[in-house]
Amino acid sequence: MIAQSNGARLRRQRNVVLALLLAVAGACWLVVLRQAGMTQGMGLTMGKTLPLFLLAWVAMMIAMMFPTAAPMIVMFGTVAAGKEQRAQPFVPTWVFVSAYLTVWIGFGVVAYTAATGVSVLAMQSTWLVGNATRLGGAVLLVGGLYQLSPLKSLCLTKCRTPLSFLLTSWRDGYGGAFVMGLKHGAYCLGCCWLLFAILFPLGVMNIAAMVFLTLLIFAEKSLPWGSSIANAAGIALVAYGAVVLVTAHGLPGIV
Repeated sequence: MIAQSNGARLRRQRNVVLALLLAVAGACWLVVLRQAGMTQGMGLTMGKTLPLFLLAWVAMMIAMMFPTAAPMIVMFGTVAAGKEQRAQPFVPTWVFVSAYLTVWIGFGVVAYTAATGVSVLAMQSTWLVGNATRLGGAVLLVGGLYQLSPLKSLCLTKCRTPLSFLLTSWRDGYGGAFVMGLKHGAYCLGCCWLLFAILFPLGVMNIAAMVFLTLLIFAEKSLPWGSSIANAAGIALVAYGAVVLVTAHGLPGIV
C-alpha cells in the first residue's frame, strides 16, 4: 500500500511539472504572437536593444523548447521527487531548468551580436545587400548539412534518452543540478542551434516557421523514428537552400 501511495504521488508530481511546463510554454506563445505583430519588417534584431531582444528570445525559446525538453525535465523532476519522498537531499526542478535556459540565453547573445554585425555590414556593402537572399540560402543549406552530420546525431541521441543522460551525468546538490542543466542545454543547443539560425533568413518572428520547427524538434526528440525525420529534414533544407542560391528567391525573411 505504501509503495502504491508513493507511486501515485510521484505520478501526480510528474503531471504537475508537465502541466506547468506546458502552461508556461503556452503563455510564451501568446507573447510571441503579440511580438510578431509588432516587429514585422524591423530587421534581424527586430529593432531591439540587447536586453529587449533577449526578453523576446527567452519567450521564444520557452515557447518552442519547453514542449520538446519536457521528457528530460519531467524525468529530472521525478527523480528529485523520489529523493524527497525518501527524505534524501534533493534539488528543485527549477534549478535544472534555469541552467538549461542559461545556455539558450547565451546563444541569444551570440545570435544578437551576429545579427547586429550583419546589419552594420549591410549598411556598408551594396554587394551584401544585393546577395542577401543567396546568403540566406547558404544558411539554409549549411543548416541542412548539419542535420546530416555526426555531431547532430550525437547530440540528438543524448536528447532522445533522458534516463540514460541522468544515469550517466547525475550530480548531487544545487551546483550539480545546475551543471547537469548546462550539460543537457549544451546537447540541446548542439542538436538545434542551426535550426534556430535559419529563422533569421526565414524571419525571426515568422510564426509558421516557428511552429514547423517546434514540431520538427519535438518529432526528432520524441518519436521512435526521430533520427530518420532529422535526416529527411536535412535533405529538404539542403534542397531548399540550393534552390534559393540558384534563383535568389523564396525567403520570406529577406525582401
